[in-house]
Amino acid sequence: MIRAESLSKSYGGRVLFDRVDFALNSRERLGLVGRNGHGKTTLFRIIAGEELPDEGALVVPKHYRVGYVRQRLEFTHPTILQEAMTALPPQESGHHWKAEKILAGLGFSKADMDRPPAEFSGGYQVRLNLAKALVSEPDLLLLDEPTNFLDITSIRWVERFLVAWPRELMVITHDRSFMDKVVTHVMGIHRQKVRKIAGTTDAYYGQVAQDEEVYEKTRMNDERRRKEVELFITRFRAKARLAGLVQSRIKTLQKMEKRDKLEQLKDLEFSFREKPLPGKSALQAHHVGFSYQPDQPLFADLSVAITAGERIGIVGPNGKGKTTLLKILAGALAPQTGEVLYHPAIQKGFFEQTNVSHLIPNRTVEEEILYSDAGVDRQLARNICGAMLFSGDDALKKIAVLSGGEKSRVLLGKIIAAPVNLLLLDEPTNHLDLESCDALLEALDAFEGTLILVTHNEMFLHALAERLIVFRENGVEVFDGRYQEFLEKGGWQDERPSAPTDAADAGASVENLKAARKELRRRRSEISTRRTRALKPLEDQMKRLERDIDRRDAEMTKLTQSMQAASENSDGPKITETSQAMHVCQKEIDRLFDALDRATREHESLSAGFDRELKDIEDAAAEDPNR
Repeated sequence: MIRAESLSKSYGGRVLFDRVDFALNSRERLGLVGRNGHGKTTLFRIIAGEELPDEGALVVPKHYRVGYVRQRLEFTHPTILQEAMTALPPQESGHHWKAEKILAGLGFSKADMDRPPAEFSGGYQVRLNLAKALVSEPDLLLLDEPTNFLDITSIRWVERFLVAWPRELMVITHDRSFMDKVVTHVMGIHRQKVRKIAGTTDAYYGQVAQDEEVYEKTRMNDERRRKEVELFITRFRAKARLAGLVQSRIKTLQKMEKRDKLEQLKDLEFSFREKPLPGKSALQAHHVGFSYQPDQPLFADLSVAITAGERIGIVGPNGKGKTTLLKILAGALAPQTGEVLYHPAIQKGFFEQTNVSHLIPNRTVEEEILYSDAGVDRQLARNICGAMLFSGDDALKKIAVLSGGEKSRVLLGKIIAAPVNLLLLDEPTNHLDLESCDALLEALDAFEGTLILVTHNEMFLHALAERLIVFRENGVEVFDGRYQEFLEKGGWQDERPSAPTDAADAGASVENLKAARKELRRRRSEISTRRTRALKPLEDQMKRLERDIDRRDAEMTKLTQSMQAASENSDGPKITETSQAMHVCQKEIDRLFDALDRATREHESLSAGFDRELKDIEDAAAEDPNR
């Protein structure tokens, strides 16, 4: 329903995107990806009308309404509910129940509805802005990091809400699992251009990697061919009997398109320094309790023993005590009851968002890393700066001028600088882009020490957590199992279907549940069978083409060597023969690359279609509790 035509935007001489074209069609849910600072939020602000492009145009239908979650926290009404109702469409201005439903989904209690917005934390005020955007029911909803400040149950509610969204949606998020569940298409800002494909982030990044590999192979072949032609011209320009061949090569050279080498884009890439921990136990918490208000404990009598090398996920709604517990386990806060005992050789690395205030504004990034541990020298500090994407002069930036995301990377760098055997991390993915989140997940997965992680990112929980400390409305419990087991055994209670009213209903419900699950398995199996039948021939063809390209590349190498030998021997007939053979070989290589590109695109398109089919039945199952 909107269309960008040759859109360009720069800041201070830095090009964010250059003459890009794309369309957002009816009922598409589009995930926007790209590295931090590459223009995602700027593009949102252009679509929302808050900024203008340097060039190009955005074509928007008449009366098309765009809803954008404002970062400004400006509230004019006395209660949360009244403030949310200001965003209702004019024809529904009195439908307070709509606002109540969305506020409840975002974690506001019934008692909260009548409280003034000013009484709430900044995180909950951002939730109120999100609620106003959802309540307004725009034609296009723009969400920039909507999962920030949301707890895990609210994130899961927003997922279901957006999957059922009947109009257009564009979303930016660092939470890959959230994006993949919500979107129908992914569009990336990459190398100042945009690319949009149907499917998930895996499909998008896979396609980008494949395209760049094909581009680079083609560029290298072109460059090799160009050098061969230039060498031929140089060697035989003065030989009259080869004048025709030389002129032919000169024309060929003039027609050849010169492809620039792709700039190497830097990703966050690092590993934690580890200190061995002898023994089996890392720490033990005995009957720990804490309260900020008398008679209202956040948690009480919590006991847990954590073994060396174990990975613990701390999960639950906001405001229930997750960060407080992590501070107690980190030794940054003393428990009011009970005690925490550590192995004598424990060495902790503690990451918390508010710790950015402990960074010294007048220090450089390099100095903060350098002074984080006595064993860090300047070279190691520089290496860590580079790993945290502060290479070259960026390592000399003052802390005072860094963004929130850059400061978070400095905190990670300080933890990396010191050898540790216990990592305690509080929402480490906030302010990171998708690529950096992937790098962090890989580093944590490789870390052999003990990990205690507070996160709402379900991908991290699925990948890392071996046990859970679960905060609920009525208390805290230790769950001895992985996150998937937790979900299968009841999970978040507010998502469970209501119990049947009598035994007969219970029996019918069980039978219906069995039948629905059987049907779901049958449909999955049928889609998988069709997927294999459709994709296998293409995959076989792609493997054959890749083998043929490798074989022809080897043949071209031999011909090049033969041409060099013939040139050195001034063997005219051999030069002519070899030149013709090289021309035929190069044409065949070009044909094979074109065929591989077509097969790859067809495979990607078909695969995305099957992914959509599977996602549709999964979404239907999620909406129907009988499934």
